Amino acid sequence: MKIYTKTGDDGTTGLFGGARVAKDDLRVEAYGAADELNTCLGAARAALGEEAADDRRVALDTVLRQLQEGLFVLGADLASPREESKQASYLPRIQTAAVVRLEGWIDEHDRQLPPLQNFILPGGTRLGSALHYARAVCRRAERAAVTLARRAPLGPEPVQYLNRLGDLLFVLARYANALSGATETEWGPRRDASGD
Repeated sequence: MKIYTKTGDDGTTGLFGGARVAKDDLRVEAYGAADELNTCLGAARAALGEEAADDRRVALDTVLRQLQEGLFVLGADLASPREESKQASYLPRIQTAAVVRLEGWIDEHDRQLPPLQNFILPGGTRLGSALHYARAVCRRAERAAVTLARRAPLGPEPVQYLNRLGDLLFVLARYANALSGATETEWGPRRDASGD
């Protein structure tokens, strides 16, 4: 199988089900953002692999891998118009159970963290920073899915999944920093920041 097909040279791409759309179509924007998020999680896993392995880091890597696999399902869901579901009926769709699984991981990891008293600045370790970045990309993917849902049948699960995933990535960024003993930098208005 060749990597290049030349079929996209006219600025279009194929969706599951056979339809061709412009490469800047809302649907392509949504599943493209999910793909970018998946790449961010790959970078986070690479940063995690550079740290000394212990049971908690191995468990975190397992969660991140499962998130990457879930994003492939999400990407297929976003790339498959519901109105053509007969042609793409063999494709997996994000289910409510996947959203519930994210909630379980949020609760599990959040229980191990000190409660938030203020906003925190994204950063910390390489892994923590990578997960904060993934969270920001996730929110962009969520916005793209919301926009798509206003124009095409999408179902509630993809947006719910991305909403919970953004929350989970925030908690995992904090958790990763805590594993390495990195302190969180709280945000607060400062006089010197306003120019006074």
